[in-house]
Amino acid sequence: MTSRQTQSSENSRFEGSRTAALPLTPTEDRQWSTMAHFGAILGCIPSAIIFAVFRDRGAFTAQESKEAFNFTFPLTILAIALNVCTILPGIGWLFSVLAVALWVYMTVSGALAAIQANKGRPYRYKFNLRLMK
Repeated sequence: MTSRQTQSSENSRFEGSRTAALPLTPTEDRQWSTMAHFGAILGCIPSAIIFAVFRDRGAFTAQESKEAFNFTFPLTILAIALNVCTILPGIGWLFSVLAVALWVYMTVSGALAAIQANKGRPYRYKFNLRLMK
């Protein structure tokens, strides 16, 4: 075998590779939508990343990560503002308590939504601004 034939056969494994990612299986679709809701413990960043990466690969993941982002984005901004206000002398403790209460609310709400998404049921938060449509 010549070196040209060897080189050609080695490079043939790269020919015809897909440029687009495969669609998610139903199990993966539920898994990523669940993770988008569980990500509320960290704010809006996990749901935004999951939406950006998987929106074209799974319809359920796109829907649920968008719902999770719409819920967590305003609350994340509010949490940042409350945490900045904790440095105020005299009343900073009040903002600390409010920031912790907000974090607990986001975490519990995200966990409840994740349980429903894991069962394959779409979840709608009671209080949601629906910024991203």
